[in-house]
Amino acid sequence: MAKKIDKTNAARLLDRAKIAYELIPYTVDEDNLAATHVAEELGEDIAMVFKTLILRGDRTGHFVCVIPGDKEVDLKAAARVSGNKKADLIPMKELLPTTGYIRGGCSPIGMKRPFPTFIHATCLDHERIYISAGVRGLQIAIAPADLIAYTGAEVAEIISVVE
Repeated sequence: MAKKIDKTNAARLLDRAKIAYELIPYTVDEDNLAATHVAEELGEDIAMVFKTLILRGDRTGHFVCVIPGDKEVDLKAAARVSGNKKADLIPMKELLPTTGYIRGGCSPIGMKRPFPTFIHATCLDHERIYISAGVRGLQIAIAPADLIAYTGAEVAEIISVVE
């Protein structure tokens, strides 16, 4: 018998909005919370596993960037698309009080309050992408268009191109 998966707040919000998604559990490695590990556990291409980063701009305050798991956010590009001159990742200790989520379990859905959200354009290359369900060990597989519509995200070029 399959183990029952407890729904997270993010999943309940998607249910309420009647948005199709799938909850997919994976084995957590507390010493390796990287999206690359999540992709390996899921057996999926890392280009489909997106991580959620919280930044603070010098003009607009907090905003969210959702990018492929093996990429780095381009702080200058993120600042530009969010209407800021400068932006930085928030310190880890501010993540839980700001979003309600912990590192390795931060979802762009269901934060304590909505923040402007920017998702990298490569999300549109896939039928579905994976994002955190709001806890470590659980991902949401969702159509990018549904995620964009639900979060009001703007599709933007926000990753560093340095290889």
